[in-house]
Amino acid sequence: VVGRGVDTRLFDPQRHSPALRQAWGLAPGALACLYVGRLAAEKNLALIEKSFAAIQHVLPSAKMIWVGDGPSAARLRSAHPDHYFAGTRLGDDLATHYASADLFLFPSLSETYGNVVAEAMASGLPVLAYRSAAAAELIVDGVNGRWVAPGDEEGFRQAALDMLARADLLPAMGLAARQTMRAHHWGAVVERFES
Repeated sequence: VVGRGVDTRLFDPQRHSPALRQAWGLAPGALACLYVGRLAAEKNLALIEKSFAAIQHVLPSAKMIWVGDGPSAARLRSAHPDHYFAGTRLGDDLATHYASADLFLFPSLSETYGNVVAEAMASGLPVLAYRSAAAAELIVDGVNGRWVAPGDEEGFRQAALDMLARADLLPAMGLAARQTMRAHHWGAVVERFES
């Protein structure tokens, strides 16, 4: 009855931080791929590992940023010492992490909605996800992000490479993502419910 919303004042591209990107170990102009959420097997994180490996093969300067914690954290850290593990982040700090990245990778198939998709888009990030839950509702494929059929791992990996090949379009996709989420701020959700 009441639609899903996102705090577009908290999650805002204006929080972009060059200092944070430098702390991540990014060279100027390098690509930062981001995942936010529980670090657990049910989130299908192995697909992020495969997709980012393909990205890094083409663009060695790219960096994978993981925000969150969970039972898979130790294995991921051990397997990928070149990735950046930020741990759990909240509030303004979390919002700054979103806004400072360039591309959000979200391969989960177990979401009932997936608030992180909405938060990333509100932060001006193009999202790559399976076409389910929030991604199916919010992403216009090729406009404000990319989606692929649920379970199509090769399609997901290829979509990541396609986005990389057209990296000059990522800022425009991020702007479109932000515009999409303007209609989903909590004030608008409440107004629609009231009417």
